[in-house]
Amino acid sequence: MTKGNINVSVENIFPLIKKFLYSDHEIFLRELISNATDATLKLKHLTGIGEAKVEYGNPKIEVKVDKENKKLHIIDQGIGMTGEEVEKYINQVAFSGAEEFLEKYKDTAKDSGIIGHFGLGFYSAFMVAEKVEILTKSYKDEPAVRWICDGSPEFTLEETTDKTDRGTEIILHIAEDSTEFLEEGKIRELLLKYNKFMPVPIKFGTKTHTLPLPEDAPEDAVAETEEVDNIINNPTPAWTIAPNELTNEDYMKFYHELYPMQFEEPLFNIHLNVDYPFNLTGILFFPKLNNNLNIEKDKIQLYQNQVFVTDEVKGIVPDFLMLLRGVIDSPDIPLNVSRSYLQADGAVKKISSYITKKVADKMASLINENREDYEKKWNDIKVVIEYGIVTEEKFAEKADKFTLYPTTDGKYFLWNELEEKIKPNQTDKDGKLVVLYASNADEQHSYIQSAKDKGYEVLILDSPIIPHVIQKLETSKDKISFARVDADHINNLIKKD
Repeated sequence: MTKGNINVSVENIFPLIKKFLYSDHEIFLRELISNATDATLKLKHLTGIGEAKVEYGNPKIEVKVDKENKKLHIIDQGIGMTGEEVEKYINQVAFSGAEEFLEKYKDTAKDSGIIGHFGLGFYSAFMVAEKVEILTKSYKDEPAVRWICDGSPEFTLEETTDKTDRGTEIILHIAEDSTEFLEEGKIRELLLKYNKFMPVPIKFGTKTHTLPLPEDAPEDAVAETEEVDNIINNPTPAWTIAPNELTNEDYMKFYHELYPMQFEEPLFNIHLNVDYPFNLTGILFFPKLNNNLNIEKDKIQLYQNQVFVTDEVKGIVPDFLMLLRGVIDSPDIPLNVSRSYLQADGAVKKISSYITKKVADKMASLINENREDYEKKWNDIKVVIEYGIVTEEKFAEKADKFTLYPTTDGKYFLWNELEEKIKPNQTDKDGKLVVLYASNADEQHSYIQSAKDKGYEVLILDSPIIPHVIQKLETSKDKISFARVDADHINNLIKKD
């Protein structure tokens, strides 16, 4: 047996971990399952290149709650560790990294708003455990070892015969102030929050599966049941699959998997996939919005390598697209820093520009492919387009290709079509094009009729941000002005002489 001191100079590193992460201490489970996933995928890689002479099989990660003994187990069938590797990775490298991070960020960690997203990894276990055990056996032909630490810098490490199969089991002896993590409901909630789309199957208990009856079974036959693993995650979510392998049905199914309480179908989706100059995948969905600017519910979710990080994506997603739903997954987004840093980060700015361009391209292709269908959807998507025109210059530059201007007669014009249609009749004495509009067809009916009697077109512009859109158009286009149809007598709105 080896006894020793963990390579760390600050005796109170554990109180520090608890103190700084206390507000977000549930992330320990995310971190431990991320480690288990890494260990499994490393083994997959090593067997793939022939370096590990073992059968990869169909490994899974298992999470078990032992409420009676106040223990939580996280078990993987991954690469495992030798005694030497435990000594190196657990006692030295990881710990100095934790110390360094806390030393560097102890003054700002509380304010960053993203506490917990910085891979303290294994040591986050001590946020909820008074003692942690590691039982591990390497894929190499070496004995299994057991490591135990009670939250002081002292540990024990010894060979053991208690583990005969490859992989690692982490056993957390849950502390008195963290007994909520011995509740199956709580652990299930956390697994679904952070690990719903992890790339390795995660088992949490079992479930009863009803076997199908044979075709010739009598009417009163009772189907047999069996207990099967309860796999809590979907290891291959839609955004990890090539778009040409997905049907519209697949996208809809994934939407409802992301937002189980959303019963309305989204209008369409945009599949993001780029690997240069940064890595990013994801799927954005356009929900039916009408004039609704409420973005508090069912927001875009940010993942890093299929691990849920946050649904606070401001800075990564342009403001006007915060109205959308869906997933963005990128290993290149820095997660261990404050939001102000996020917004100034070069990679993040490029990602934001890329997403803006993809949305603009999608809109242009939708209107070109099926104009009639696009016109039907216009009322449900216009608020996003208009918000983009007002707030995002690059988007505004492309918007003429897909922004529609509906008339009180139910016709829809693109800007160049509208200009061509009204120029002969709605140009005033100074050569300025006057665009007439109404905000409420019923209330302004008589004014609209007066304009129509003169052969004028009247647009219906009724979204909450139309004043800002009009201001933007009047300053970015030459010699045009907008006039509300009831602002004055019709002869004064377009002065001909």
